[in-house]
Amino acid sequence: MQRTMWNAQMEAIAPPDQRIMEREKLARQLEYVYARSPFYQRKFQDVNLTPNDIRSPKDLSRLPFTNKPELSESQEREPPFGDYLAAPSESLSTIHRTSGSTGRFIYTVLTKNDMDQTTEVGARAFWAAGLRPHHTVVACMNYTLWMGGYTDHRNLERTGASVIPYGVGNSRRLVRVLQELKVDAIWSTPSYPNRLENVVREELGIEPAELNMKLGLFGGEPGLGVPSFKQRIEDTWGIRASNVYGLADSMCDLASVCDEAYELHFVGQGALLADIIDPSTGEDLPIEEGVSGELVLTNLDREAQPLIRYRTRDLIEIQGVGPCGCGRTGFRFMVAGRSDDMLHVKGINVFPSGIAEVLNTLIPEVTGEFQVVLSHPGPYDALDITVESGRGAGPDAEALARRVEGEIRQTLTFSAKVQLV
Repeated sequence: MQRTMWNAQMEAIAPPDQRIMEREKLARQLEYVYARSPFYQRKFQDVNLTPNDIRSPKDLSRLPFTNKPELSESQEREPPFGDYLAAPSESLSTIHRTSGSTGRFIYTVLTKNDMDQTTEVGARAFWAAGLRPHHTVVACMNYTLWMGGYTDHRNLERTGASVIPYGVGNSRRLVRVLQELKVDAIWSTPSYPNRLENVVREELGIEPAELNMKLGLFGGEPGLGVPSFKQRIEDTWGIRASNVYGLADSMCDLASVCDEAYELHFVGQGALLADIIDPSTGEDLPIEEGVSGELVLTNLDREAQPLIRYRTRDLIEIQGVGPCGCGRTGFRFMVAGRSDDMLHVKGINVFPSGIAEVLNTLIPEVTGEFQVVLSHPGPYDALDITVESGRGAGPDAEALARRVEGEIRQTLTFSAKVQLV
């Protein structure tokens, strides 16, 4: 019988069993951080609570949130790993670096047990996305300190697939590797295939689909949630394009699509507790179909830098909560944008992802690349948007700019002043 899940015991867990597991794991995790993390000791004390006061996941709302600026400040105060480090230095196994909200890098560290849990959850995500032991996957993410490189490489390997640690840069050599090693899967950002396709044509003299690749695994950027963008990648390369979602701070890969439904499935059961909040008020929202809000994550079994009520700033919409046709019981969602990327234009909430979706319907007249130019703090009456013209643009740039403005106004109901470059 074909194995459809990496860990069916967790991915298809019944909701009552999941609630019991989360309650027990949360109690142990809170005791752990309270005993070992000065950062969280202060957070508990600031609201006059102890771990004994948090008797279930619902009680977590009594604790303050954790946000990225706090982690950056903690590492400035107690370098290099901050006073939210809860494990002794001799137990640390892997060190990564992520971008901070103020431009300062944040170091993320894992113990051996943390890494084992990370690759377990990552394997669930990549398996759901279609990766199998018979695949040869080329990893085209940055291996220099970023989790998407080295640690995601280990997540890919855990599925049993053969992994080529290519990294970033030298696309001309990469297309030769794809051809010579008969690579049938790629792990990269979703924007990379669009840039790589012309290299294939120039270097190999063939169309990308002639490489006979089967699977594209994409993460690290938005885009795959836009149907036209996804369809273009699949048509050009002849592959199945699968979206994989995660965050370096809490868990590399915690959700992915499956064969049955192109919705992100939460697969972090036992490792993460997920909550949804109103990004403006911080009020808890139910995880129910149709609910939109900011994703908040709590580690349930992490040693080095466990995070409690961590505000991801990612805005998601719940698309399903019952079992999927694939058998997985985790809630299903789409990422709508980021709360810190949201702009207000005459009362309309605007996300860059919405602009991207409109522009992708206009390819090849535009490439889909754009920049929102903000000359002053919001709110705004209109947005200045610089858009890159494509190979199908034609001679009348002014007419195309006005057409783009019209599509944005009709679809997103705000005014834009578009400059083509």
